[in-house]
Order: sequence, then structure tokens, then C-alpha cells
Amino acid sequence: MSMPKILAIGKGVQDVFLRSDEFDPHKEGQHMFTHLPLGLKMEVDDVTFSTGGNATNVAVTLARQGLEAGYMWGLGTDPASQSILYDLDQEGVDTSLVVQEESFQSGYSVVMIATNGERTILNHRGKAFGRTGRHGFELEKIKGYDWVYPSSLGDGGLTLLAEIVDAAEKYGVKVMLNPAGPELAEKAKLIALLDSVDVLSVNKEEMQQLVAGETLEELAVHALHYVPVAIVSDGPNGVVATDGKTIVRAGMYEDVPVVDRTGAGDAFASGFLSQWAQGRSLKESIIFASANSTSVVGKVGAKTGILHKNVKLHEMPIHERPLKPHEEK
Repeated sequence: MSMPKILAIGKGVQDVFLRSDEFDPHKEGQHMFTHLPLGLKMEVDDVTFSTGGNATNVAVTLARQGLEAGYMWGLGTDPASQSILYDLDQEGVDTSLVVQEESFQSGYSVVMIATNGERTILNHRGKAFGRTGRHGFELEKIKGYDWVYPSSLGDGGLTLLAEIVDAAEKYGVKVMLNPAGPELAEKAKLIALLDSVDVLSVNKEEMQQLVAGETLEELAVHALHYVPVAIVSDGPNGVVATDGKTIVRAGMYEDVPVVDRTGAGDAFASGFLSQWAQGRSLKESIIFASANSTSVVGKVGAKTGILHKNVKLHEMPIHERPLKPHEEK
């Protein structure tokens, strides 16, 4: 049996992580207590260079799980773009669909990690397709894949997302979607695309922008009006997923010290897809997704902790029950 082919589409970035005992969170946890006076030279304890971007993180999870992973985006010839391509090539991700031009530039982020694992990110969006969203992607190449995962589409936003979803529908390719802020901001247009989406994964606040409901279970079930599989997360409060047949509720996979939360959401969503695309059950897919996310937050960077194939998993707080008739759509 051949492994599923999955194409991740979205921005790639170069991340620089700075850690210091000076980066203390404010007692309310809403901002760093550190002040940065002009002219100050502040020492940092550790500097880590890593590549990130939602779609590149997703592609690496898929590749490490033995799937045929591809990546599509626009990158330049700048050092950061070259680092992104190098990392993906090293992981066995197919980068042949990357549009590379000298006028392009990858995104760049400086990530200041607080002592509790939360972070402040100074982000440069990069330069790729301009605010028109025009691009040189060969979207017809989507037809060679079983799944497509679009995420963090930059200036292309909802227009590009619609093109990708339309191409996927035309060629019979399944879609997993974890929409970002710009897509969620155009609620009506986003909802119109969901009929062509197979798996929708968002957090509680994001799902409340799309459907009615207070609890995770209510939100997940109501999302079945639009998609066959819905996943709603709520940080340390766990996650609920449903495929219209059963409902799975899971807590934290493991209570581990959080070093850096960067990439945790990508690890969860891609971890789920890496198993679901292979025909694993909803429960099995959620367990691996939770384990992958937990592993990632224990390391600096979005990719370092991503799990490899055949990793041994342990039991976790999880409950599965049939979806009751009165709950269905």
C-alpha cells in the first residue's frame, strides 16, 4: 500500500529564538516585564536558529511519519529562503513546486521566549507576491496529491485559499484547513468554502466565530453542518473532535515543562492528518496529534520536537462515545 501524498501550501520563515532570564512574564501573564531602553545592550542566554512557518512545519511532520510530503510557496535566494529549502530537503520534503525568484524574500521572525515558555514574536512578513495576491503557482499540480493543507497564505489570503480549494475539488483532492486570522476575518466567504473542506481544525474562540455553541462538544457538532470532520481545541483544557459518528474528548497528552510553544498548533493539526490520511481512527489520530504537540513544546523551535515514525506512545486522558441521533447536524 502506497503512503498518502500531501501538499502543504503557505509561508516559510526563518526563526531566531532568544532566551534570557530577563524575559520574565508580567504577573498577569499578558506581556513581558522586561523593558528595552534605547541604547541598552542586553545579554541573552541562548540563541537558536530554526526554520518555521505553518506549512513547512506541517510538511516536516508528514515526512517524518513516512508520508510523501510536498511543499509549495514562493521563496527568494536570500539566506533565510535557502535555509528553509535546505531544512525541507533534509527532511525529504518535495520542494519542486516552490516558486523561487530573486525579488522574493522569506519571512523572518525574532522570537523572545519568556521564562514560562510563552513568547513575543517580532515578525517580518517577507516579500513574495505583493498585495495583489498574484502568484506563479502551478495549482493544477495539486491533482497529483491525495490531500492538500493550505495555511498562512500571506497577502493572497482568502482569494488564494479559494483558488486552492477549487483546484482540490476539481481534481478530487481532500482538504484539511486550519484558517488563520485574515481568513477568519471574512467569515461569510470562509464559510462558503467549507463545503469543499474535509477536516476543519480551529481553537474554541475561532470556532465560535463560525458556529453557535458554548462547549467544545457543541461547537464541534455544529461544525458538522459544514465539514465531515471537526476539531476544536482549547489549550490546556483539551480538545474535542467528531467525524459525525463518534465524539472524542482528550485532555493533555502529558504534563511537561513548556520550553517554547512555537509550532504547537501546527504539530497537533499535522499530527492528526498524518494518521487520519492513513486510515487511522479518530481516537488514534487525536492521540498522535496530542503527543506530537506535547513533544514540540518541550524543545526550542517549531520542528525540533516533531515525532518520527514508529515512536512508542503511552496512554492519555481520552474518551470516545457514539454521536447521539439528536446531536447530529
